[in-house]
Parts: sequence; C-alpha cells; structure tokens
Amino acid sequence: MPVIEIEQLSKSYRIYQKKEGLAASVRGLFRRDYRQVDAVRAIDLTVDEGEFVAFLGPNGAGKTTTLKLLSGVITPSSGTARVLGHVPWKRENAYRRRFALVMGQKNQLWWDLPAQESFRLHQQIYRIDPQQFDATRDELTDLLDVRRLLGQPVRELSLGERMKMELIAALLHSPEVLFLDEPTIGLDVVAQHNIQKFLKHYQQQQRITILLTSHYMKDIAALCKRVVVIALGKIIYDGSLSGIVDRFSSHKILTLQFANDRMPSDLSRYGEVIEVMEPKAKLRVDRPVISRVLASVLADHTLEDVSVEDPPLEEVIAEVFSLTGEEEAIAASESDQA
Repeated sequence: MPVIEIEQLSKSYRIYQKKEGLAASVRGLFRRDYRQVDAVRAIDLTVDEGEFVAFLGPNGAGKTTTLKLLSGVITPSSGTARVLGHVPWKRENAYRRRFALVMGQKNQLWWDLPAQESFRLHQQIYRIDPQQFDATRDELTDLLDVRRLLGQPVRELSLGERMKMELIAALLHSPEVLFLDEPTIGLDVVAQHNIQKFLKHYQQQQRITILLTSHYMKDIAALCKRVVVIALGKIIYDGSLSGIVDRFSSHKILTLQFANDRMPSDLSRYGEVIEVMEPKAKLRVDRPVISRVLASVLADHTLEDVSVEDPPLEEVIAEVFSLTGEEEAIAASESDQA
C-alpha cells in the first residue's frame, strides 16, 4: 500500500479585502468584503514507501499548504488523505510519532538554549528510550559534523548550522515519513551541498519516505527521481525529472563551432542567438524544427563541432512558473470582472 494517499484534497480560505481610506475602514466595521482563495484544488497523489519526491511550484502554488494538510497542522475544505494509514488532521498521537515536518523558515528549537537541551525535550515528548536516543543523536551529529556545537546557544549558530540542528531534532524519533519545506533556503552553496549529501545518505540508509519542496533545482536534481509540479493549486505534472524538460520545454540549445574561424553574419536565420564567442555560437531553436535547422547549417557551413542539448532545468521550471503566473493573472482578472 502507498504511504501517502491523497484523493480530491482541497483547501480554501476566505480573505478579508480591506480598502483604503477612513470611510472604507468605517464601512468595513459593518460590512466586509471577502475573496475566496483556493490554495489546493482537488489534488490526487500517491507516494510509495521509500520514495524521495520533489514537490515543485511557484510561490502560492499550494506546496506548503499541502504539507501542512498532510502534517495535520490544518484541516481540508474537502477531500481525503491518509499517511501511514492515518488521517493527518485527526492528530492522533500514534501518527505524530511516525512523521516529522521541517520548515526552512520556521524554528522548532529553543532560540536561547543549546540544541542539546531541545533534543532532550524531544526525547521526553516522543518518549524515546534513553539508549536509543543517545545512539541516534550521536549518529546524526556525527553525520552532520555538529557534535562540537551541541552546547552552543542556537541563536549563535550560523543559518546552515541551525538547519542541521533542525534536521537532527526532526529525526531523533526515527520517523517513517519526512516532510521538508525549503530546507536549504538562504544557505550558501557549501551548506546546501552538505544538507543534500546528508539527506541522500540518510534516505538511502533508512528507506524513509520524503516529500521535499524547494526552489533550488540543484536540490531536486541531486535527491529526487520523481517530481510533482503543482500550480494554481492543481497538480500539472507527475513523473521523472527528465520528463519535465521533454514536456514543458519548447526549444533546444544548438551550439556550433565553425571551422577556420568563419563565423556567418546571418546566424539569426537559424534561431535566436544566445551567445557568440567566435568561432563558437549558441542558438535557441524550436524543438519541432531542430532537425531541419541542423541540416541547413551543415549544408551551408563547415563545422568543427556541434551539439544539441536541452535547456537548463532552472530555465524550464522558470518557464513553467511564468506560464502558470499568466494563467493566474487572467483568472483573477475574469473573477474581478464577474
């Protein structure tokens, strides 16, 4: 059976629309205007045991809302979900001991106390056997290389060090499911790499099921084979990472190196010129015509080297997000007119 099962899950909010001016504020005391926001719209999703799934989408797409629903932090407007056989928003203690939620922009550790004190509190909350607690804590602190920092107040740690401590706190009770919401946000390249390396090792070792949201494509490429893309509260893609490029990218990158430094002056007739470093040039060419364009270039010019590549993943994802942003603006405009 799948570890996570979601059927037609939806979450809507009523948001008060406050207008400018004193008169409007007074009127608002007696009559308020509200706007409905559909954060999650009837999504279906299943995740099997041991999967490491990326949950992508632009800001406001519904990613964090979905994780909060699956963690039982909020209740849905409609639909059902089961995680490890539990309905999350029933908030059963048996379920709380089997999952963990880490949010990159929120702390669960006591700010003015050393992390080791917060860890002891977690031991009591989750009723972890003392020997098991010591063994798990020591293993995690060694893997993340932070044992020397356990006695240091959390407020004195760097952002990367704090995130490592947050991960340790979340994993002390050995959860079977881990929800990660932007765990590397704001971290430098080295800290991101260290977190990625740890998560990959830990997931492979423990076979834990992980659902990860992140705007850093290097996180996704390093950790996840399966990607779910959500936009406007709906799932628009569920498949492999490479499949995103095949489905959403409208072009390929054609790199040409001309022989004898003979760079033609009419490159734009083959495609959009991205970069020229004589005798090499990069062009953006529409996918449907790439074969015809390449044949034309080879017929017209002598080349020393040629390559055809997919665009960078970041560029494809940005294109998907921009398209969904345009759809959202159109939908909002139609709603206002209605």
